[in-house]
Amino acid sequence: MSVEVLLENIFTDIGEGPHWYEATQTLYFVDNIGQRVFSWNYKTKEVQKIQLDKYIGFIIPRANGGHVIGYGKTISTLDWDTKNVSLITEVDTNVVTNVNDAKCDTRGRLWFGTLGVEISADGKGSLYCLYTDGTVKKHMEKIAISNGLAWTSDNKRMYYIDSIPGKVYGMDYDIETGTFNNEQVIIDFKAIGTLGFPDGMTIDTEDKLWIACFNGGKVVRFDPDTGKQLQSIDFPAKRISSCCFGGPNYDELFVTCGRTAAPEEELKEFPLSGSLFRVTGLGVKGLKPSVYEG
Repeated sequence: MSVEVLLENIFTDIGEGPHWYEATQTLYFVDNIGQRVFSWNYKTKEVQKIQLDKYIGFIIPRANGGHVIGYGKTISTLDWDTKNVSLITEVDTNVVTNVNDAKCDTRGRLWFGTLGVEISADGKGSLYCLYTDGTVKKHMEKIAISNGLAWTSDNKRMYYIDSIPGKVYGMDYDIETGTFNNEQVIIDFKAIGTLGFPDGMTIDTEDKLWIACFNGGKVVRFDPDTGKQLQSIDFPAKRISSCCFGGPNYDELFVTCGRTAAPEEELKEFPLSGSLFRVTGLGVKGLKPSVYEG
């Protein structure tokens, strides 16, 4: 296994939301508080960025062209060439929040969550789904920081993270209706006590979870059925924020991190904070991510 710095100190705040787009062999990701979206082309190594003017929670390609982004408290479209942003929907209209992490299920529904601008354990955020017909439904509320999402290869299980209480949830998922039930805490980071907070998440072809450990300096592979830690990857940065599989064979793990609010002593110890990392030689592969079909 090898951990390399792919793009050194590219994030001014918190890198998040890596998404591999197979059609163009491109990695998309965001600097959320820095209000920037990025693309990195696997073949040419070219980096492009767009500076926007609101918190950016995620960027995911859209099947009929362009991208969907979490933009402030909205889901909006982004045209990469023109840089035009257009509103799809706004949520949490009576609460001061931002849209944070998001993923699409295999039917192209967009699952996304929010977090309070002033983060607190009492939970100002919610978990939503934007269906392909444009309707939006709230599925969970009183969320502190809505984060990682993943589904098993058979679409029968969904996983979800609320970072501040350190809870990783597992639930039964109905791919036909885009709904879940029987949610239970399957991993409790507070009970573990040594990994910081669970943040972004991805899943491999063996249906094992890879969870970014914010303030823990690691990505850890978990068995969601037992909660057992199977593998741990250490990074030269503490604030590991998210991860996704990509590359031509989906056997490379791309990992984001942040530097926002890090004290000077931490940045001296971890000068690569705010970098994009790539891990190879893991011996496992990820599932192809889905795009928004609406």
